Amino acid sequence: MLIAIDCGNTSTVIGLYDGVPPHGAFRHVYRSDTDTGLGAADHRARLDHELQAAGLSGAALKGAALACVVPDALGALNEFAEAATGVATVVVGALGNVLGCEVLVDQPAKVGADRLVNTLAAHALYPGPSIIVDFGTATTFDVVSAEGAYAGGVIAPGVELALIALHGAAALLPTVEVARPDRVIGTDTVGAMRSGIYWGYVSLIEGLINRIRAEYGETGEAPFTVIATGGLAPVLAGGTELIDVIEPDLTLTGLVLNHRINRPQ
Repeated sequence: MLIAIDCGNTSTVIGLYDGVPPHGAFRHVYRSDTDTGLGAADHRARLDHELQAAGLSGAALKGAALACVVPDALGALNEFAEAATGVATVVVGALGNVLGCEVLVDQPAKVGADRLVNTLAAHALYPGPSIIVDFGTATTFDVVSAEGAYAGGVIAPGVELALIALHGAAALLPTVEVARPDRVIGTDTVGAMRSGIYWGYVSLIEGLINRIRAEYGETGEAPFTVIATGGLAPVLAGGTELIDVIEPDLTLTGLVLNHRINRPQ
């Protein structure tokens, strides 16, 4: 069984994968707030709790793959993973790591590790060109070529960041949840804010997908598959017909594939 760890700016998601991709499956997935104050022992205690709750054995853990965009959290997570598995962790972007796809941008080393393994997973699951829309701390749009290369993308503020900024900068505006409103035109402050956030981001999604398609030169013979991932993917994907599929474990799947490339068995 493999530990796949995706450490993002807001959340850290850990999946326990059993089997050989693409024929295996995640036996258990859990998430927590990213906290740079946690040590390896803290992560191990949480893992032990999750293993017990899921009825799994720590003795079955044979390796780990890690993508981390928070440098201060990397050391503790790496130490925890190596102690839990007894072998060196495959860290995306580390010296000696083989990514498994081309990165066709000006500064490949500066592309987030999560976006790169998303590319691996997208091409493995949906061969051909694709656009990955990831609803995380930032909302990112990443382009995967027909050959499976990372071709670049777009970074926009995340939905939660927009809500925090709106509430923080305007004293009279309350906090609201992200939910699909029945109407576009709000008849009170909360309704207007919900509409602005929800339909505003749906319009952002649709506008950028269409612009990416036009700029990249999509053809009828090889249309993009548009893949949504991240916590708010199910909520926002319901507002547009341009998203083809939701893959909640896309990044974790990419980590499993990257581990397989670097530790073939």
